[in-house]
Amino acid sequence: MWLFSKHETKINNSTGDFFTKNKYCLRVIKLMDTFDAIKERRAVKHYDVNHKLTDEEVNQLLSLAVLSPTSFNIQNWRFVVVKDSEVRKQIRAAAWDQAQVTDASLLLVICADLKSWKDNPAQYWINAPKEAQKFLVPAMGPFYEGKEQLQRDEAMRSCGIAAQTIMLAAKAMGYDSNPMIGFDSDKVAEIIKLPENHIISMLIAVGKQTQPAMPRGGQLSLDKVVFTDKFS
Repeated sequence: MWLFSKHETKINNSTGDFFTKNKYCLRVIKLMDTFDAIKERRAVKHYDVNHKLTDEEVNQLLSLAVLSPTSFNIQNWRFVVVKDSEVRKQIRAAAWDQAQVTDASLLLVICADLKSWKDNPAQYWINAPKEAQKFLVPAMGPFYEGKEQLQRDEAMRSCGIAAQTIMLAAKAMGYDSNPMIGFDSDKVAEIIKLPENHIISMLIAVGKQTQPAMPRGGQLSLDKVVFTDKFS
């Protein structure tokens, strides 16, 4: 038996079914196999403007996103959920008028805090064994201090991993997505009031497709991208 409170989401670990309930209804969504989600995920450009993701579905996506790994567990990603239609229009204008910015059910601006490593670092290891805390917490400062490029690289790594988590989770839930870098990052930063020492990695649109993505443009064979021990 499944017991739900108002606005609650659960996953049946044995079947992979996604259960969501709000005060109006109970829905059971069959989740896709992970391998299938990886194969079928595509960058979809055309979305049903009338379809809405529930708050529970958005919360489910973001709850999975924050399980993504980060170096030193600094959890440096920051997710801006853009709900205001006027703000969406402004971002679309800064994104070469790409329709998915306003048409998709969900628009996320994937950002990162470049200085999260120095923001109360003990909080990232509060549940770890004491020995691990003693080693990891004081190591974070010397590892990142004064290394601006490393801080930026770390931000992009973390955002990229979290973005893939979001896109695969969305596909597993029956939705499509589109990661986007085609936008004026300075303008979008201004629109969302990006704080100091933060950076934008990408936008992600999520929703129900009305038109499938084009066939894959051309996949390199493994022998062109996989090397053993050394490049040569």
